[in-house]
Amino acid sequence: MDMTMETCRAFVQVLASDAPAPGGGGAAALVGAIGTALGNMVGSLTVGKKKYADVQEEILALKAKCDALQKELLDQVEADEVNFLPLAKAYGIPKDDPSRDKIMEEATVIACSTPMKIMELCCEALECIAVFAAKGSRLAVSDAGCGAVCCKAALQAASLNVFINTKSLKNRQTAGELNAKANAMLDKYCPMADEIFNTVKAGFGQ
Repeated sequence: MDMTMETCRAFVQVLASDAPAPGGGGAAALVGAIGTALGNMVGSLTVGKKKYADVQEEILALKAKCDALQKELLDQVEADEVNFLPLAKAYGIPKDDPSRDKIMEEATVIACSTPMKIMELCCEALECIAVFAAKGSRLAVSDAGCGAVCCKAALQAASLNVFINTKSLKNRQTAGELNAKANAMLDKYCPMADEIFNTVKAGFGQ
């Protein structure tokens, strides 16, 4: 079920229930899409303004990229559910079943794939938001800051959905590779998001 087709209230209600999905991954995808859209809004308020004519082509290109990122992030809400359900089912396999470990291992790697994708998309969004914050309309710069905060939160939330799964992987090499990839994104892009926020905040004399 694609929860992005439901109302915001319905999404939150199901999120608060005991339903297996949406969970942290789906929520991270939605928050990432919202953060990306906030940056994109700054772009929308920049194009067509004489004051920003010299950056218009760059902003238009970033807006097109963010349009695609927003859609991809929203698509991950359903993808996270689809890729988590095999793992949820695998937990129900009797522990004495000789195929359980192999099925669990494969399902766990699949469950990691969507939150990892969400992280990658949020990193791309932050690259765009950094430009919107630096070159976009000063009247909407606060929205670029808000977008950075949302994308950082989504990035961190998605990482936890990677780490909870890699912890249970028996193949520690695969776990280590996934953890290293997730941590590299956190190490680079969380400080970038903080810098955007702090720069925007400083612009208000705070």
